[in-house]
Amino acid sequence: MTAITTIRIDHAALPDQFDRSRPNAVAEAIEAALRDDGINAEASDVISHIKIELPTTQLATACGALAELQLI
Repeated sequence: MTAITTIRIDHAALPDQFDRSRPNAVAEAIEAALRDDGINAEASDVISHIKIELPTTQLATACGALAELQLI
């Protein structure tokens, strides 16, 4: 079994390039960007935040990708 890491990003913390009024679209865009970088992630809108789940072994790579998106 693979260890899973969950990253939560508050809607209020989203940079201006993301449309906060469309959180499902934001989650889809984040998931697509991570997958483009080879990260097997699932992102979803969870009322107050975006939840990103990914294998812990890909955490370092995901952090780099999320930093490029100005999410962390």
